[in-house]
Amino acid sequence: MFDWTVLGSFVGYLFVMLWIGFFFSKKQSNLGDYYLGGRKMNKWVVALSAQASDMSGWLLMGLPGALYLGGFSEAWIGIGLLIGTYLNWKIVAQRLRRYSQVCGDSITIPDFICNRFRDKTGASRVIAAVIILVFFTFYTASGFVGAAKLFSTIFPISYSTALWIGAAVVVSYTLLGGYMAVCWTDFIQGSLMFVAIVLVPAIVICDAGGFAATVDSLNEINPFLQSLFTNASTGKAVGFIGLASCMAWGLGYFGMPHILVRFMSINNPAEVKGSRRIAMTWVAISLGAATVIGLVFHLFLKQRGLTLADVGNDPEKCFMVMINSIFSNGFAARVFAGVLLSAILAAIMSTADSQLLVSASSFTNDIYRRVKKSASNRELVMISRLAVAAVALVAAFMSMNQESDFFKAVMKMVSFAWGGFGAAFGPLILLALFWRRVNLAGAVSGMVVGTVTCFVWKFVLSGYAADYPIFGLYELAPGFVLSFAVTVVVSLLTARPSAEMLAEFDRVDAETDRKQA
Repeated sequence: MFDWTVLGSFVGYLFVMLWIGFFFSKKQSNLGDYYLGGRKMNKWVVALSAQASDMSGWLLMGLPGALYLGGFSEAWIGIGLLIGTYLNWKIVAQRLRRYSQVCGDSITIPDFICNRFRDKTGASRVIAAVIILVFFTFYTASGFVGAAKLFSTIFPISYSTALWIGAAVVVSYTLLGGYMAVCWTDFIQGSLMFVAIVLVPAIVICDAGGFAATVDSLNEINPFLQSLFTNASTGKAVGFIGLASCMAWGLGYFGMPHILVRFMSINNPAEVKGSRRIAMTWVAISLGAATVIGLVFHLFLKQRGLTLADVGNDPEKCFMVMINSIFSNGFAARVFAGVLLSAILAAIMSTADSQLLVSASSFTNDIYRRVKKSASNRELVMISRLAVAAVALVAAFMSMNQESDFFKAVMKMVSFAWGGFGAAFGPLILLALFWRRVNLAGAVSGMVVGTVTCFVWKFVLSGYAADYPIFGLYELAPGFVLSFAVTVVVSLLTARPSAEMLAEFDRVDAETDRKQA
């Protein structure tokens, strides 16, 4: 039986998102507008859009699910992400905003890489674009899996039907409005996510008698649930491999195209500092609340005499199960439940739309435009929209494979895509921004090595982790280290950058120093 009240809340929310897409569809006159909003985004929109697109359904599904299973020891992932978020805003944001504009007014990450290294062949642009398309397909698929879990849990519809509904909604407003629509919807979605993720665990804690009573109850359920150094499921201490794997998540930020383009779009580089403060406040509170959700779900089940099997045996659904139960009685409660459940959809959509847009920009601007140089702006925007639909279609079909442990878990797909981007682009972005000596050969070598390392480590070497624990390390860590090392070594062994490249680097240095003085 359909819950028409909750459905009404969902429809209202989706209508607002689609209206925003339609509104901004009238404001796209060229690719710069469609992909970067004309570099006119204010600090509030950039901050919340960056963090909402960063966290995705992973924040409300993947992370709480991991905390439910492993206890507070899984919070190391959040700690790594918090550190990585700060360093990315502090070190990369302002300099990338300046450098990308000085460097041929680059509007995509492949564009920046190609322009930065004066790649006349365009090889680096194509390689970067292909890497983005590959990993964002996995990432987008994780969002569609999250949407399908949400809809199929709330409404009596099949997983496949729920998946296609979620995919259709995300694609619709991304197609219409481009970057400005994505950013403004992310701003709204980020605000909604923040309210929901703070409110729900607070209610559970109050019902338990307060914070102290909650802590005592969790200790009774499992004394290891609140241990930072012991896994609650196994009772074993968190070893170096586990700790390093969790903290390595922070390295991924330096290579995330959908976050980096937010830095490139801010109206004034001087606003980065204010935007960073907004972003850090949002992410610190949100990560903390998501951690609490995973822990108190144990208490939530105990209070109702339930087990995980009674609510679908999927810990990634814990947030939506809690909302459905807490706000179950009365029309007003169900309307509010619909609003809070929309926050989960908001988390999913805020990342999926960004990923689709960046994927489309990579294909259109960095591949199609180079093949057909005579293409008009109108044609390029049309091709971008077709690319959005194509990537979404492939991701949706991948998401249908629920026989695979990999494709049915939001956490696993996000982890792989995050690691791939971090290893392929993270070292290169840092070196391109801060090291004069890095050159094209080093850049291409580093991207390829980082990408290959992630695939080989994840799908081949990790199978030997039982005998050789080092292969249990999160693939982002070895991928990042090897990519960084190869980029440096190859750059040093090959020709120095041209005088033009060095002069441009020095000009960005001088401008940065002048603005900070």
